[in-house]
Amino acid sequence: MSEAVSTRAVPGPPVPRYGAGALADLPGSVLAALGVPGAANVLGLPELPRACVLLVDGLGWELLRAHPEEAPFLASLEGRPLTAGFPATTATSLGSLGTGLPPGGHGLLGVQVAVPGTGRLLNCLKWQGPEVSPQEFQAAPTVYERAAADGVAVAYVGLGLYRNTGLSLATARGARYRAADSLGQLVGRAERALAEGDRAFVTVYHADLDSTGHRFGVASADWRHQLRFADLLAERLAAVLPPGAALYVTADHGMTDPAERVDVDTDPGLNAGVALLGGDARARYVYTEPGARADVLAAWRERLGDRAWVYSREEAVAAGWFGPVEPDLLGRIGDVVAVPHGDLAITASEREPWLDRMVGMHGSLVPAELLIPLLTTARP
Repeated sequence: MSEAVSTRAVPGPPVPRYGAGALADLPGSVLAALGVPGAANVLGLPELPRACVLLVDGLGWELLRAHPEEAPFLASLEGRPLTAGFPATTATSLGSLGTGLPPGGHGLLGVQVAVPGTGRLLNCLKWQGPEVSPQEFQAAPTVYERAAADGVAVAYVGLGLYRNTGLSLATARGARYRAADSLGQLVGRAERALAEGDRAFVTVYHADLDSTGHRFGVASADWRHQLRFADLLAERLAAVLPPGAALYVTADHGMTDPAERVDVDTDPGLNAGVALLGGDARARYVYTEPGARADVLAAWRERLGDRAWVYSREEAVAAGWFGPVEPDLLGRIGDVVAVPHGDLAITASEREPWLDRMVGMHGSLVPAELLIPLLTTARP
């Protein structure tokens, strides 16, 4: 079969706005606003000596706009949507937040990516798979290293269990990690870190909204109640800002509750010729057996082409999904990339039994997952 065969029945997806309004543009803009040389203030942030970035995992722009009564403080802030990168998932977004680069520049290209030459997948969230050095796998300098080198006091506030994990070493090196295992600790440690030095850059990461959405779905009362706590966290952080500080509230992705499942492990048409299945249920990487690439691409398009964007690696790169891709990172992307745009999750009951238990999911290029907020308040 020819790779030119296509059954795409829908327009192409929106592309992340790298360089013009993406999450990857936020850290560089923060550095520029802090006076760090060589940084570009793409987002036009105000020049202030102290900055706090609160990343609420899973707080999509569309979800926030749909629930202003659950997040009155966040709804009161000046804001605009940014795009996450692709895939719209935590490991990839933390890579962009930590480096100021689109995914093609830092290489954390999804939840599970192939490590070329090993025949295995690396889980970039849990850092499980082949033995890979985080500093080598994500070799780009971090924005925290750049800020610290210019004399900025840099801190990263998050759960203690994330300290010194592979993902933290890949994305947050250069920052002093301050463990915080409750909302009060997040605020208290951020407050102290913001007061350090003549200039300060503090990132606060909060995961509970995302985990609640995965377990119960974003349509659940549980998720809405959790949003209230995220709103309270942002309000308390704003209340403790010292003079000359700005608070920027953002996210790594949105979320949807897809009801339909296609199970690759029980579908012979989708499983044929597949060596490794990476990515996630809303952004699949298919690594093919030698010589099977064209047939796999055609089969996935025929089976899913009305409910997913199914591209070859080259098509996805050319479309700008990842931003510019470093040549040595290309092999981490699947030979076939399948991105559901409808009410669909691409699961694998044998390879990933935990995934079938999830209600809320993310990773796709649809606005509900791709758009994230940038909300701002400051104390001049």
